[in-house]
This record gives sequence, structure tokens and C-alpha cells, in this order.
Amino acid sequence: MSFSNLGLSDKVLAAVAGAGYTTPTPIQEQSIPHVLARRDVLGIAQTGTGKTAAFVLPMLTLLERGRARARMPRTLILEPTRELAAQVKENFDKYGIGQKLNVALLIGGVSFGDQDVKLTRGVDVLIATPGRLLDHTERGGLLLTGVELLVIDEADRMLDMGFIPDIERICKLVPFTRQTLFFTATMPNEIRRITETFLHNPVRVEVSKPASTAVTVSQSQVTTGREPHEKRETLRRLLRDAADLKNAIIFCNRKREVALLHRSLQKHGFSVCALHGDMDQTARMAALDQFRKGELPLLVASDVAARGLDIPEVSHVFNFDVPHHPDDYVHRIGRTGRAGRTGTAISIVNAADQKSIAAIERLIGQSIPHIELPGAASPSEELALEGGAPLQPAEPRGRDSRRPRRGPRRSEDGAARPRSAKSHGETSRPVKSRQPAPQQLANAEVPSIGRPMTPPKHDAISEPADHSHLPAFLLRPVRARR
Repeated sequence: MSFSNLGLSDKVLAAVAGAGYTTPTPIQEQSIPHVLARRDVLGIAQTGTGKTAAFVLPMLTLLERGRARARMPRTLILEPTRELAAQVKENFDKYGIGQKLNVALLIGGVSFGDQDVKLTRGVDVLIATPGRLLDHTERGGLLLTGVELLVIDEADRMLDMGFIPDIERICKLVPFTRQTLFFTATMPNEIRRITETFLHNPVRVEVSKPASTAVTVSQSQVTTGREPHEKRETLRRLLRDAADLKNAIIFCNRKREVALLHRSLQKHGFSVCALHGDMDQTARMAALDQFRKGELPLLVASDVAARGLDIPEVSHVFNFDVPHHPDDYVHRIGRTGRAGRTGTAISIVNAADQKSIAAIERLIGQSIPHIELPGAASPSEELALEGGAPLQPAEPRGRDSRRPRRGPRRSEDGAARPRSAKSHGETSRPVKSRQPAPQQLANAEVPSIGRPMTPPKHDAISEPADHSHLPAFLLRPVRARR
């Protein structure tokens, strides 16, 4: 079947042909006729199957009639991340050639003033992240009462990011008679509850079972040690040994780990960029642009890049950290092997990741084969390049290299005294020992073996106390009051 059999308008068909596409994917073939018939659609398909075009193309056809009003968008598309929202806008720009449609993007990291200007002019398509959309509605600069079609894309990612309460608020702000399109790759129980609440008699389009992986992706796992430098060494060996590596996305579980791994790979001579949620929008878009153009072939990213990003011809995906949620594994490896191409996904696994790997294998219904790496890691090189001090060889422990053993400290009368005397006022300066009187040496007790060496007790009557260490003003006699 070709696109001409789906009921799309001539302008949209011309734009699709100009983009080089002739045959729709299964999700597009089954979804587009129902969208054009104004039915609610629940689309379930693995990532990389063309879900974005499945709602962009029929929306362009439906929007050819009608006109936008100020601050009242005609259609609304909700995306979980800024990158996905910007990617959907690129699809409208590509397939909407020849149509005078106003498309606005409401995402964080951009000033409210510029976005308010676009909303005041009137928009046909509003693409937004939930947080920024609610900010505009609470300020009174946006009304959702004119929305005719609502699209919730990557719904399972919305659940993971905690956007479900925001989605419920937004669905109550749009008209009850709207058309709703709901697309997801997995179907957790919470997502199923939302579809039953906000979709009216939807057409279920499922081109693959939930949480299935593409057959074009070759999956494997590599065992490594627990230490971070061992994992980084394993990753570097994989990157160097991959003969067919064109570009790769390396996923980490935490933003902090993304920054550390990014610096480590840079110090080892790799061309790499980073992407995580704490970066400002300009830096995030710049990193994606460099990766898409091939200027930097490696992208270290958190799960912000795991959903829906259409980066063409990604040859490899590396899971530096095994994801805690099995569904995230499906989305991560879906960044490669897209549009019928082949791809490679390798997970670096240590002993602590065994439960997560077992959960992933249960979810996808297949075991992930092991591969072995020749050679061993070199932790000293890792520590030296990343700012740590390499291990130094120990000094030889021969007789000449030994330090002289320190005996017990001696008191002024020659008897041994314990080391704890320092805490009672002994200073660290060397003190000149005074020669004891012969009579004192004769009367000194010799400590017996097995008893603790305690300083001898001086008789205050028979032996006057030594006050030579006191200043002169303290030795003056004190007159008692009468």
C-alpha cells in the first residue's frame, strides 16, 4: 500500500514524496485512516516505527480547513521532553511545505515573552511540554477551549517523568468533544487507566506486542568489574574494537555519571558530547545538532535521549549503566536499528546488575547473549588520566631501609614514661635533657618486666620542685591579706 491510498490531501502527498517516502509503515497504515475519520486512536508500537508521522500527516490534512484564533490553538501535542517537542515541530516544517500553518513550540529554557507573541498571533498547532503549557494557562495567556484534536505522545515516558497529574489537569481543560490520539510503546497499568478515562471508544492499533524489541537490533552483554574505572575501561575497549561503529549513544542512569563519563572519554581522546536534563536548552540542542551532523560521533546521555528521538543511522547503543526499569531498555536500544536498518546494542553488566538484566530478559521474552573481551583492564592508566595518582611501587624493606625504632621516652630523671604524656602538656619541640644528680640516679627505681613504666613520684619535702620553666613574675611571693 502507498500513501496515496490513505486519504491524505494532495499537498501532504507531495511533501511526503518530496521527502523520499513511498510506503507507509504498519503503524502509519493502520492509524492514518482512523485519524482522518475523527476517531480516537490508541497506538501501540515499538520505538522507531514512525509513530510521529502517523499523527502529523493526518493532522496536516485536517488543518487545511479552518483558521486559528488568538490564544486559542486548534490542536495540541504533548511531549515529555524538549527534544521530542522540537523534533515534532521539525516534522511539521518538513511535511507542511506549501501550507500556511502557524506552529508554536512551548518548552522550557525559552523566554515567555517570545512564546506569548506567537500565541497572540494565533496558532494552528501547539506543541508543548506539560509544565510550560500549564504555566501559560495559569498566567491567563492561553485558552484550551478551542482544541479540536489532542495528541499525547510517548505516554509511558510521561508516566516515568511524573507528568501524569499534569496530563489529567490538561485533559480537563480541553473540550470534552475533542479527538484524542494516544501513542505509547509500553502499556503499564497507570497508562491503561488513563486511556480508559480520557479516550472515548478508541480504535486500538497495535503493530507489535508491548515492550518488544526490533529484530534488526543485535543485542549482547559484557561482564565487567564493580569498580567505576573497570566499567570505563570496558567501554573504551568496546569503542576501539567495534569495526563497524559509525556513531553511538552511551546511556547512563544518572546525570552525574553522564558528566563524569563525558570528561573521562574526552581525556582518552574520544570525540564526544553530553546530554542530560540539567543542561540549558541551548547546550542541549547544540549537542544534538553536533551528533546529528556527525561532528561528534559519540553522545553520552541520560534517559532524556531514550524516547522518540529520531537520529538517523545510529549504529551502536551502549548501556554503560543497566536501566533500573526494564521498559527503559526497550526505548534505549530503539535508538538504533530504525527504519529497517541494522544496529548493535551492548550492555555493560557487573554483579550488581544481574537482577535488572533478568527483569529485562523476562520483559522482552529472550535472553541476551554474553560476549567476551580479550585482555584485561589497566586501572593505573585510568587513574593517571582521570586525575588520580597511579599506584607507586613500594620501597624495598631491607635492613638498611628500616627506620630506627623509637624507644620509650625518658623523663628528666632517666626513667621511662608513657607516650600519653604528650597529651598532658608535652610539646613537639625537642627539649634539652638535664643531667640528673648522682644521688637521684642511685635512688631511682628500676622498673620490673611486665609492669607498666610509670614516672616516679617525687617527694615534695625531701626534693624541692623544679620551677625553672616558670616565668619570674609567677615566682614572686604572694602576701596574704590580714
